[in-house]
Amino acid sequence: DVLPSPDRPAPSVSITEIRQYLRAQDIPFHDGYSCLHTPSLFTGDRGDQPLSASAPFTLFIDKTTGSFLCTATLAEGTWQDFQANVEMRHRGITPIPPASSEEMEQEMRQAREDARCIWERALPLWELLDEKETKETKALFGISQVSNATLKRFGVRYLRTARSLVFPWFSPQDATLKGLKLVRVEKKGGTLTYVEETLPRFDSYLNLFGLSVIGRRDAELVLTGWELDALALHQAAGVASVALPRGASCLPPTLLPYLERFKRITLWLGEDLRSWEAAKLFARKLSLKRCSLVRPGSLQPRPLEALNQGLNVTKILRSALLASHKSIVSFRQLREEVFGELVNTEQVSGVKWARFPELNKLLKGHRRGELTIFTGPTGSGKTTFISEYALDLCMQGVSTLWGSFEINNVRLAKIMLTQFAGRRLEDQLELYDEWADRFEELPLYFMTFHGQQNIKTVIDTMQHAVYMYDITHVVVDNLQFMMGHEHISVDR
Repeated sequence: DVLPSPDRPAPSVSITEIRQYLRAQDIPFHDGYSCLHTPSLFTGDRGDQPLSASAPFTLFIDKTTGSFLCTATLAEGTWQDFQANVEMRHRGITPIPPASSEEMEQEMRQAREDARCIWERALPLWELLDEKETKETKALFGISQVSNATLKRFGVRYLRTARSLVFPWFSPQDATLKGLKLVRVEKKGGTLTYVEETLPRFDSYLNLFGLSVIGRRDAELVLTGWELDALALHQAAGVASVALPRGASCLPPTLLPYLERFKRITLWLGEDLRSWEAAKLFARKLSLKRCSLVRPGSLQPRPLEALNQGLNVTKILRSALLASHKSIVSFRQLREEVFGELVNTEQVSGVKWARFPELNKLLKGHRRGELTIFTGPTGSGKTTFISEYALDLCMQGVSTLWGSFEINNVRLAKIMLTQFAGRRLEDQLELYDEWADRFEELPLYFMTFHGQQNIKTVIDTMQHAVYMYDITHVVVDNLQFMMGHEHISVDR
């Protein structure tokens, strides 16, 4: 995915400008937690009639970016698209939702068709051949304690041919099937890993699993990082719970409108410190004043584990900490957090490199908020090494943004794809699509700058990427080129 091109960066807009514009255009709105709510331009009366304050407020404008989403028609676009549609209304023309390319539409239609075929072949878990198969399957996924009633409520099925659980994604409008997530278990040595696959591809799979079964009157919600955790929470505590599509790695802003109606949101994303860091980051997007966080710990594991261990899930939810805290705190308030850091020294030291055990001895791991500088003469292999170094973290779910100011993105992507595949793909072109598909799944983004740049534009692009894609690792290669020192003959 390429971020907006530097020649025409998406003009940023402030919340003040958005409010002024809406007032000037007589568009009724009210302030939400992360969005402004207005009646939709794409439903109801047409033409130059003013939008009625009595109409349902189904259009949401993101306070940070100005992007909008209409939950009634699924029309979405940038702040500039919104303004263009308002102008069309004034001229008596029916607003048209911004269209995606024909190719993308075709791809989405195909993905939905594939999803429907898989869904029809999958069986409800309680309708497998015999009780023995059902028990074995549930045990494999660690859901022996999850009842058939819970599985039925959330519509979970099992695809026997792929030995995968199938989680449906239903449209918030008309409950039609829009996509699926398949989860299978792989055993490597003594450890179990869960492998996920989504239809359509993850970047357009903007689903909150469990949203379709939440009642209209529910005002409280628990946000989890995994579909099986959402099932466990509903069963153990009877609470409304949903799962994020990519777990603790990102909360796409497109999902914020669907979370606006909840007055209280508890984030219980997982059982490690990375999930805890992500919960704090997501709470800022969702508005701190309505969020509480469940701190990971031995007595507060992830929800499915808590259910399996027979822990009191309701009690754990009640002990969640408020996300917003005062500017001054006492040690008493920090006491538990300090203890957590002492207990989890390995996790505190960051995400370890899988390919560089020696580097782990030096740097311990990748931690947020730290700056690492690699220096060396021209041609000494800095870029080759850093691309492998960043790829290692990216493959472990660390969302990464590359700013390559010296070599272009195509060359950089080629280096990284070769390192990812661990083979010379130019000699095996028939394998290219297979490896490219897997590479595309990584949370990896590239800035489209090259050569010297205005530092403010670069910082703005980075901030935009952090908000949109929850970037936690930024690579700048290299500083001299970005600052415009490439004409100097001496390396600095």
